[in-house]
Amino acid sequence: MLQITDLSARIAGRLLIDHASLTLPAGAKTGLVGRNGAGKSTLFRVITGDLAAESGSISVPKGTRIGQVAQEAPGTSESLIEIVLQADEERAALLTEAELAHDPMRIAEIQMRLTDIDAHSAEARAAAILSGLGFDHEAQQRPVSSFSGGWRMRVALAAVLFSRPDLLLLDEPTNYLDLEGTLWLENFVARYPYTVLLISHDRDVLNNAVDSIVHLDQKKLVFYRGGYDQFERQRAEKLELLEKQISKQAAERAHMEAFVARFRAKATKARQAQSRLKALERMKPLVSVVEEEVIPIVFPTPEKRAASPIIAIDRAKVGYQPDKPVLSRLSLRIDTDDRIALLGANGNGKSTFAKLLADRLAPQEGTLTKAPGLKISYFAQHQIDDLRPQESAVQHVRRLMPEAPEPAVRSRVAQMGLRTEKMDTVADSLSGGEKARLLMGLATFEAPNLLILDEPTNHLDIEARESLIRALNDFPGAVLIISHDRHIIEATVDRLWLVRDGTVAAYDGDLEDYRKLILSVGRDADKAASGDNAPTVSKADQRRAAAEKREALKPLKKKIDATESQIERLQRTLAGLDEKLADAGLYSRAPAKAAELAKQRADATKALAAAEEEWLALTEEHETAMAAE
Repeated sequence: MLQITDLSARIAGRLLIDHASLTLPAGAKTGLVGRNGAGKSTLFRVITGDLAAESGSISVPKGTRIGQVAQEAPGTSESLIEIVLQADEERAALLTEAELAHDPMRIAEIQMRLTDIDAHSAEARAAAILSGLGFDHEAQQRPVSSFSGGWRMRVALAAVLFSRPDLLLLDEPTNYLDLEGTLWLENFVARYPYTVLLISHDRDVLNNAVDSIVHLDQKKLVFYRGGYDQFERQRAEKLELLEKQISKQAAERAHMEAFVARFRAKATKARQAQSRLKALERMKPLVSVVEEEVIPIVFPTPEKRAASPIIAIDRAKVGYQPDKPVLSRLSLRIDTDDRIALLGANGNGKSTFAKLLADRLAPQEGTLTKAPGLKISYFAQHQIDDLRPQESAVQHVRRLMPEAPEPAVRSRVAQMGLRTEKMDTVADSLSGGEKARLLMGLATFEAPNLLILDEPTNHLDIEARESLIRALNDFPGAVLIISHDRHIIEATVDRLWLVRDGTVAAYDGDLEDYRKLILSVGRDADKAASGDNAPTVSKADQRRAAAEKREALKPLKKKIDATESQIERLQRTLAGLDEKLADAGLYSRAPAKAAELAKQRADATKALAAAEEEWLALTEEHETAMAAE
């Protein structure tokens, strides 16, 4: 269990968390959400002890192991599988001691402990995790130093997952994963047997991998049961109720103030006026939650509509070395209003294909024909490094508009979604999301007919991603997107192309079909890594076993349903009590009743917390039972 009590924390003098409290039960899978810059990563640093809290405390049970992804896996000559195996420090220490020990009793103790921690299946488990994150058997034997920074981050992620900490902290882990790795990680987190706290802006991950959401907002931590969609609905209902309470309180305050102003000078009414005046002083004003405005993303409209097909490819090959094409047998066309998503694991050639379309690579064989006057915009996350670090957004745009007056330049920067106070900030001091907006604006500056976006959502929070979806849907040209974010794919595209086996071809299924395909391949890899070659069970036997499992779990499911009903009743009770307690006149008319209602509210709050904790435990038990072989 993670217990946060009255916590306050600052970064560079800025208060990010202010007297916040939170309790996470053991085994909870929780998504931590909030706007960029709200303090989510700061909270992680306080939990791990890397940053001292200003006040308050964080407590976990004695002996709890906390794990988080290292900043980067070491660039050593050790193989990937060796790096991951070393992450289990107890296993590594025991194996080292076993080689040196001479006492038979101690040797027996070591072997028993190795058996207890399942050390003998460690290599198979490590291989399965690496496979899920995109490393085949050959890659697992290569030295870490042979991989780029993004792939090393995957190794660091694999290491912390393999170590199986009691509290697993994951800070935007999908930023360096492809869609296939994201699907695998989502499934891994959902089945993880210990507590997980996950920072993510991926709606699908937050809907499928976690069972609760913690919202860091207004410097407080607020717990919600369910995934992201449920959190969004519950928060909207809470804000609507708050606005009603504010309106009611304002009307009550106005009535009382009018009474005091009218009768405080009259002897017969003076006592009543004084009573209302004191009630006004005791009335704590309810404050409306002001949502931070999300500046829209806008793509310029193409000056001229290109004729279809805007790109036609016939029997083409492309690669980086003449005798080693990455992709071949390419025969495809893109029309003026196409919306296409590229699927396929990293390393299969998605970015290579995007570079072919964007004139970054020429076909080695075959032909690629483009419509006359076609303008193409290419955006990739790694291009953020190409921004001039000591130049502001205004200076970047002025290079493209050397003759334009200052207001026109600043107007164009505003269209990119940068606030006025950020326009003169050097690129090196902008946040990741602000850099992404600037780079996207620069890439689309010439009003292209075709947008090619390679992982555009990295560094964008959920609200900014929704803004990007609206911008893409409003854009009248063609779009080709590579993304690990299924929500943006489902919301913006109507065609799927799969990059696999050295070529690109249309994929007839939808994303759910692709998810099942990826997870089935992952399960097969897991079985191969663990040496599990058991005979295949028939479909009829599988259905019968599933029915028997569901029947056996009926009592547990009944408890879960009853607990959910209890939680809903308590939430309704709390809403009713809050409405009654919002009546400021109650405290003067019937103070005893007000005190009783306050006691009832405290009891209901305590009961709700207990019910939610019980629900989390029951749900975890049910999921574990369903996942058991």
